[in-house]
Amino acid sequence: MSEIFENKLNALSIMLTDIQKQQFDQFYELLVEWNKVMNLTGITEYDEVNEKHFIDSLSLVKAIDVNKVETVIDIGTGAGFPGIPLKIAFPHLKVVLLDSLNKRINFLNTVITELGLKEIKTIHGRAEDYAKQSEYREQFDLCVSRAVANLSTLSEYSLPYVRVGGLFIPYKSGEIDDEVRQAEKAIGILGGKLDEIIKFQLPGTEVNRSFVKINKAKNTGKKYPRKAGLPSKEPL
Repeated sequence: MSEIFENKLNALSIMLTDIQKQQFDQFYELLVEWNKVMNLTGITEYDEVNEKHFIDSLSLVKAIDVNKVETVIDIGTGAGFPGIPLKIAFPHLKVVLLDSLNKRINFLNTVITELGLKEIKTIHGRAEDYAKQSEYREQFDLCVSRAVANLSTLSEYSLPYVRVGGLFIPYKSGEIDDEVRQAEKAIGILGGKLDEIIKFQLPGTEVNRSFVKINKAKNTGKKYPRKAGLPSKEPL
């Protein structure tokens, strides 16, 4: 693990054991290796992956005390961000990674096995479908997503997974105010309540990020999420 990475972790007050440091390096190696045969990320340079994937994922600590969270679902996890970095840094978390592409699920399962991670599992499919299953619906303390979708759509995918009293926190770019305003109605319909927007720069960079902190105030109506495709075609 590089000194630059360690300094950025220190800026987030995250201390890692030697095993955790090794797991991040292993994750990086697997990411680059698999990326040669499938498109997981456009970023492959070591320091850049550390910064734009690992530190970005872990910057969630700016929004909440992750030590007080037990169960997390990562919607549209892609190459495992933010779910796997969070699991490595906070091993107590029970994590579910959801993605619609089977090739990516195969990659994630390899990472989980190679890194020896426990209490983390992958599910292959669409967010709209799993949200109807009692095993997953309103079962999680926290739902996170770095997926690229507007907040109205993402809220419909994500809020049904969050228990009442839990949180949905999407990772967003710096300029988020208009998108949040447009999503407020959808958030309310889905049982959410906007808490705050946390804006910051990634440590040691010019990259602006935002976390939109949404509390789950009441149960999501049974008809949500609507069937596959509708949340993105016709946002609430």
